[in-house]
Amino acid sequence: MNAATRSTGQSSVPTVKITINPIGMDRPKAWLAAGFEDFRKATAVSLAYGMFWVGLSIAVTLGAVMLDLWHWLLPMVAGFMFLGPLVAVGSYGVSRAIEANRTPHLGDAFSAWRPHAGQLAMMGVMMMIFFLAWIRLATLLFALFYGFEAPGPEALYASLLTTPQGLGMILVGSGVGAVLAFGAFTISVVAIPTLMDQDLTFMEGIEASVRSVSRNFRPMLLWAAILTGCVLVGILTFYIGLALILPVLGHASWHAYEDLVRCEPVESVTN
Repeated sequence: MNAATRSTGQSSVPTVKITINPIGMDRPKAWLAAGFEDFRKATAVSLAYGMFWVGLSIAVTLGAVMLDLWHWLLPMVAGFMFLGPLVAVGSYGVSRAIEANRTPHLGDAFSAWRPHAGQLAMMGVMMMIFFLAWIRLATLLFALFYGFEAPGPEALYASLLTTPQGLGMILVGSGVGAVLAFGAFTISVVAIPTLMDQDLTFMEGIEASVRSVSRNFRPMLLWAAILTGCVLVGILTFYIGLALILPVLGHASWHAYEDLVRCEPVESVTN
């Protein structure tokens, strides 16, 4: 357990005691079921939120193609894994509304970040660092395997699965990306919902997330694999599947937070 603290000018006073609950291998399945149930209860809002991100993804893809930046598409799509926790913020807001016995609306999704905007922005910076690190590494890997002259899009994508250099780049890139993605997952899996639910700093949210993964490594590894697999399925449907997948995974991640993290107020002691 851990006590989150606040500075009072004279000393740091504990305000919240954070306890990480142990879980079994069956819990990720239960989180998915709870996510589908939240989606069923707020289908219109959840689907509209998912479609917003689908539309944005399609717009970014078309923009990259029109600007002749198609060679950035593969690393950018893979980099979605680093920004996914931020995308889920709206789904957390909808799940909170359902738990409060309110009828969710789009304001719950698109305004969920406002009460703790500063700390969530800092988490956004952390996730962006991972994303930019991945883009930089992907650029270096491309130069290592293909040199500085990019072939045409047809030649490049055809060579990825048919030539030694293409297969080598995929293999090395997948390994590097997996390490980075799991690092991002470890610091964020419950950090963002914790920050939305409690008056904590982003570092305290990260600590709760890291402790959740370290205490429940096997089920959290399974959860990371489920998240990755589902997002890949959504991407392979030319983003359309993400309209369902993103909100369901967001709702499920909120229930994962509630399962893993217990925050209890600590009485302040006045001198």
